[in-house]
Amino acid sequence: MLPSSLVRYVEQHILPRYAAFDPAHRINHARQVIDESLKLATHYPVDAAMVYTIAAYHDVGLCEGREQHHLASGRLLMADERLHEWFTPEQLHVMREAVEDHRASNRHAPRSLYGMIVAEADRVIDPHVTLRRTVQYGLDHYPELDRKGQYARFRAHLTDKYAEGGYLHLWIPESENAARLAELRTLIADEPRLRQAFDELYEQSKI
Repeated sequence: MLPSSLVRYVEQHILPRYAAFDPAHRINHARQVIDESLKLATHYPVDAAMVYTIAAYHDVGLCEGREQHHLASGRLLMADERLHEWFTPEQLHVMREAVEDHRASNRHAPRSLYGMIVAEADRVIDPHVTLRRTVQYGLDHYPELDRKGQYARFRAHLTDKYAEGGYLHLWIPESENAARLAELRTLIADEPRLRQAFDELYEQSKI
């Protein structure tokens, strides 16, 4: 059972920060990662309040830019004095590491089970959602690219991250991500289908 005071604080003061981020990292994304983290946490002897808070903070560092946002998120978590109402310094240290370790492009494994849980939850691999977020991110961060350039960036990112040999790693066997990743890899390898999906999402995002 999550402390109601903690949930109230996160709902009122942390989640609203996501409204300022790009469309792929807004409040619905934060809630999705929270829900998936809590679901995965039921398989392990972990503190649900820690899992909840880690997930809520995992992307708040985007306010300082994307490149080092995972480190900024950890700093912001540690700087939040209110969290001492619910967590010990030792717990906060673990939580900071977990937030820092959530990023898919990290070359090292998460340092704790908490880090593995939020990293896995942040993947939330749904082929359609992943493709849509990739298109939205390109339009938001690379507005100078024309349609051809957007597709090239879209395909390169998906290949680098999700295709066979990509840098994305899965950590929690109870997650449904493995089957979804296989489905996404099949789509990435099918150039006509991938281009059709891009064209549809591109038109929708430009409206």
